Amino acid sequence: MDLGIRGRTALVLGSSQGLGRAAAQALAREGVSVILTGRSPERLAAAAAILRADGAEDVATELVDLSDSALLAGWVERMGARGIDILVTNGGGPPPGPIPAVDADTWRQQFDTMVNAPMQIAAGLLPGMRHRKWGRIVNILSSGVVQPIPNLGISNTLRMSLVGWAKTLSGEVASDGITVNSVVPGRIHTGRTDELDRLAALRANKTPQEIAQASCAAIPMGRYGRPEEFADAVAFMASERARYITGTILRVDGGMVRGI
Repeated sequence: MDLGIRGRTALVLGSSQGLGRAAAQALAREGVSVILTGRSPERLAAAAAILRADGAEDVATELVDLSDSALLAGWVERMGARGIDILVTNGGGPPPGPIPAVDADTWRQQFDTMVNAPMQIAAGLLPGMRHRKWGRIVNILSSGVVQPIPNLGISNTLRMSLVGWAKTLSGEVASDGITVNSVVPGRIHTGRTDELDRLAALRANKTPQEIAQASCAAIPMGRYGRPEEFADAVAFMASERARYITGTILRVDGGMVRGI
């Protein structure tokens, strides 16, 4: 199926590794010019090399720290001049732990990085999308927004802010040909998943392999998802084919979330 986005330009946040990189790779395979972002020049260079080796026609990199609010405004203005059609928001997972252990400074810091930064970036890109009468904003979130994940209090709480923002924004820009949707991963096998399994193993006095086996047993498909399986859903939601889908949450979880 031709997704109808060849020649478009996408800015993919947090795309030096994991789900962000997979999403960028899926878009590049559709002929989209992709701009990778991250905090590590080494990881960004490695990610760009992977996409080029996969046949990506146009890959650029941007070194940016979303937690640096002083520099973010200028960077957003510069990105707004790039003619970006597709914004994929994505950020690293915050520290795990229960909610009572989170102090006020940590809440503020994490809110700025996880919530304020992607909203600010979207605000900077929207004028161009509105002018061209076409745009896609796709948020990579977490299954914690539909079924809270134990020991991930910060993630469960703050990512819900993006759900409310995305739903509200979708109604405000729909008449301009812009869609705003969120894609929610279940247990997709990335470095982040391995790290969470390792931490869970330490708490339970088990091995990471035992934790992973138990997690897989709770997934109807019986396995962790592959990054490319998740990324294909992101690419579709960013496509011309998804032009009548907006304000929604799409789960890619192998049936893990039990709610309807």
